[in-house]
Amino acid sequence: MNTLAELEQMIALTPDFPKEGVVFRDISPLLSQRFNDVIDVFSNVFTVSEIKHVDAFAGIDARGFIFAAALAARHGKNMLMIRKGGKLPPPSLQASYSLEYGSSVLELKPGAGGKVIVLDDVLATGGTLAAGADLCAKAGYEVMALAALLDLRFLNDFSWNGMRARSVWAYT
Repeated sequence: MNTLAELEQMIALTPDFPKEGVVFRDISPLLSQRFNDVIDVFSNVFTVSEIKHVDAFAGIDARGFIFAAALAARHGKNMLMIRKGGKLPPPSLQASYSLEYGSSVLELKPGAGGKVIVLDDVLATGGTLAAGADLCAKAGYEVMALAALLDLRFLNDFSWNGMRARSVWAYT
């Protein structure tokens, strides 16, 4: 089982979670049964040249870490952890972003520069991914691409500095 459609069938849909009207897409069954296939298809959203020229994959806390670490290991690259606010000792840089129910903060250690791809699990409104990209730029990295495993396009028309996010699965 390795076609995109077959893999997508392993994403469990839970209606009315975490609140009424929301259909939660649970990637846990997919990751627990076909993790290597997921990393293969996630790798395919980037060109060979992009992967060759990138220095690190930057994952957003927490599920973005899964993909950034796996892609970094698969392709012999470094991995950056974009943490939730209050998780890093100083010095760290911060970026605020809006959530459905308020706002939050992401943090990243100042960097040595280089080219990065910023990753998360789900792109909903784009606030988290934009804050992660802003933070990488603020820390001295050049953001080469943005990606999420799932893109809920019916909730967003997301781009960051004119750059569209890539995804394995997009829902319109």
